[in-house]
Amino acid sequence: MNIEHEEEIKAKLIKCEDVENADQHFTQLRQLGDKLHNNNKFKVLTQFLNALANKKRLIILNILKEKDRCVCELEAVLDESQPSISHHLKILENIGLIRGWKKGKFTHYDIIEKRIKSHLNLLNQELL
Repeated sequence: MNIEHEEEIKAKLIKCEDVENADQHFTQLRQLGDKLHNNNKFKVLTQFLNALANKKRLIILNILKEKDRCVCELEAVLDESQPSISHHLKILENIGLIRGWKKGKFTHYDIIEKRIKSHLNLLNQELL
């Protein structure tokens, strides 16, 4: 952070109700920021939330919670092309929310409920 921005923030902090020493408070806040920025759990949560931040992926997860499905079934439900669905499946698979396996000629996918619950518990732990 450049000096001008730091001084600007300190000038605002001194006006806060419970701040007696803006320099000390600023240092404490920067330490907190560094700690939070370096928290690996936030990286995991960001990947999880980014994967969920798409309506088609939420629909895919909802479909898969019922039973495993092949890509052609997902194509019918989503009215999307196979490459588009494969893109969404790859994102969900990369963070471990679903898994795919060959079943005859087709790849089937199912939800990994334990992994989703783990991410939700982490989210709850970090934000509440």
